[in-house]
Amino acid sequence: MDLWGREDPEDRMQEAAEKKAAAEAAHFASHDELAAAIHTCAACHLRQEGNLGPVLSSGPVPSPLMFVGEGPGGVEDDYGAPLVGPSGQLLDKALASVGITRDRVYVTNVVKCRPRGNRTPDIAEGRFCADKWLREEIRLVQPKAIVALGKAALRYFLGHEAGIVRSRGHWFEWEGIPVMPTYHPAYLLRQYGRDLVKSKWDVYYDLKEAKERAAAAAPDWVWQSETPPNLMEEFAAVRAARHRK
Repeated sequence: MDLWGREDPEDRMQEAAEKKAAAEAAHFASHDELAAAIHTCAACHLRQEGNLGPVLSSGPVPSPLMFVGEGPGGVEDDYGAPLVGPSGQLLDKALASVGITRDRVYVTNVVKCRPRGNRTPDIAEGRFCADKWLREEIRLVQPKAIVALGKAALRYFLGHEAGIVRSRGHWFEWEGIPVMPTYHPAYLLRQYGRDLVKSKWDVYYDLKEAKERAAAAAPDWVWQSETPPNLMEEFAAVRAARHRK
């Protein structure tokens, strides 16, 4: 800074270089390295809210389509896998309705540790965790489209408060990646009668659009496996390890 209080251009260049170096230092060479780092994370207070530890993801890397929920629930905390409880089973049915099996898309959450009482993480909690981990997941997975499941994911990608009811079904971009917000499966589990029927159709059309968008960018991707995966069986060993800690 000079005598008049003006910032020196060289200082700005140095600051930019330092920020770039810090960002590059946070990169991981592989998803396995990222997973190992996440599983030992205790960087915020959510790890101290009575859970069994961070929960990462399911699905292939890379993947043209990524699903981002809000955070682990009780079953997810138990198994160490995202969206495997009642909400996850409903998601699997919704995916099947548009010709996708769960093992052909990447599924994760905004926050990795279960908030106490299954409360919705606030904007600050979501931003802290997602800036640290979700951004790196996105870099490694390289999705062609992202489905934001529910309010917490929507708020993170938008960067501000927003309602999922008004926002669902409307594409927007996050750092060059198209994002489709839709209802979280847990929301559907709370619906009844005509409201439930309408909400299910809304999710169907949202997922159909998301698949079409991703498929256009990855025309050779195989969207279905012959045998749908049983994630609870696949994560049985992870579950046992979590309970041995």
